Amino acid sequence: MKLTTERPFADPEIAARKLVEIAADIEPVQDGRIHIEKINAPFLFTLKASGEEFGAGIKRAIERGWLELHESGTYVRLIDRKPG
Repeated sequence: MKLTTERPFADPEIAARKLVEIAADIEPVQDGRIHIEKINAPFLFTLKASGEEFGAGIKRAIERGWLELHESGTYVRLIDRKPG
């Protein structure tokens, strides 16, 4: 008997790639800004990921140089380098 469900975004690398994919589909506002809630909401509510998975994914995407997070935490910028 299995008591837990599979968590596809438990791996920060997979979560980071998905967050970059979501961000790439969003029309940025001024200066390439993408409001964090525009990637947070689909990741958490549509894909049913957890807040911890979101945090780990954002951190990994920043480490890899795929996203840049503003110090306020209110928006990100997609960096030209593509995950792959």
